[in-house]
Amino acid sequence: MKPAADTSSKLALVEPETLVALKGAGLRRSDRWLVRDINLSISRGEIVTLIGPNGSGKSTTAKLALGTIAPDKGASFRRRNLTVGYVPQSLNIDWTVPLRIDRFMRLTSSPSDAEIDRALDRVGIAHLKKAEVRTLSGGEFQRALIARAIARGPELLVLDEPVQGVDHSGQVALYRLISEIRDELNCGVLLISHDLHVVMAASDTVICLNGHICCQGAPSSVVQNPDYLRLFGTHAADAIAIYEHQHDHSHGLDSGEPDPDHEHCDHDHQSLGPGHGHV
Repeated sequence: MKPAADTSSKLALVEPETLVALKGAGLRRSDRWLVRDINLSISRGEIVTLIGPNGSGKSTTAKLALGTIAPDKGASFRRRNLTVGYVPQSLNIDWTVPLRIDRFMRLTSSPSDAEIDRALDRVGIAHLKKAEVRTLSGGEFQRALIARAIARGPELLVLDEPVQGVDHSGQVALYRLISEIRDELNCGVLLISHDLHVVMAASDTVICLNGHICCQGAPSSVVQNPDYLRLFGTHAADAIAIYEHQHDHSHGLDSGEPDPDHEHCDHDHQSLGPGHGHV
């Protein structure tokens, strides 16, 4: 999709590290507002998460922030020549056709062999470089998607539902990986998710959407916000504690078991069956 025109002149006084920003932005289609009055910014080294139910405007807000569509109201800013790595929610892949990971890495860009090797090593699947994509578990496939997105060293990493097909402990490991990549690349990260546990606690800023911003801020404050509780229910208030409890130790890449060098923790490790194993 061709990006909308750069509207950086409409937003003055953005911080030097700001990568994208929206001010009072809205998008109207078929006589109704898909989203309106959206204010957000993403800077280098920051993880911002958009959460909300289906149809709440998460993807629309992300497109406005990335400049792929222009707002009908308000203003948007995108750093000139911004490089973006993207992990889509779904891919149109013919799974009956053999496709090796090293070729999969070049479907949408042209990273060098060295860049591919570094990216696969960074996400922990260098040993799968010659494997066929259709043989991967859910967690391995998500790591391959992340490797493809970071191969060229993006300034902004956008991940749309990045833990699909992964069990709970695997989700914790993936969000830890995303945080590590943020630190190493000093990139901004925009997460789009309906998850109410690990994704929130892995974020610096959470923006809760339902056509507009219901609430936003640090995860610990959002999860106690009355608007958040009305939208997701009072059971969601326990989500942060669940994540923080599991985040106290590391899980092995393949087994999902706690790292023996870390303190033991008694909780259940879930399994979703073949193809959805631990990461």
